[in-house]
Amino acid sequence: MKQQEVRETLNDPLAQELLHSPIPARLAYTGLDGFPRVIPIGYHWNGTQFIMATSPKAPKVRALSAHPKVALTIDTVAFPPNVLMVRGTVSIEIVEGVPAEYLEASKKLIAADQWQAFEAQVRQSYRQMAKISITPEWAKLFDFVTRAPSVAQ
Repeated sequence: MKQQEVRETLNDPLAQELLHSPIPARLAYTGLDGFPRVIPIGYHWNGTQFIMATSPKAPKVRALSAHPKVALTIDTVAFPPNVLMVRGTVSIEIVEGVPAEYLEASKKLIAADQWQAFEAQVRQSYRQMAKISITPEWAKLFDFVTRAPSVAQ
């Protein structure tokens, strides 16, 4: 898929709504044992990449380092569903402290009256974090009204 098509898909108003919603992404990757994994994960969309963070010792960090090709989806549960699917490549950087993007992603889920305690706890818990960046290389958007998957592949 051409980068222009990916950008157009991700800039679509429905995609933007999903990208900025509190819905976690479902990240699919290959584990070190060769079996697929799918996990819910918070993310921050910076306009060009999905940014996530975790402990540098998390099993997914080793797996993503070995197998950096991933897929993710952000979707609603209402009918008809809205679905954004993305494929891309991961890069991982070990950073000191807590990345700003991790905090931004968390703000979508943490109530305002709980934010200060949450942030203090996170900053106390992590001396370092693995900052995971996903650069989209393919993207599709479905609303199952005007855009639905093709039966012919």
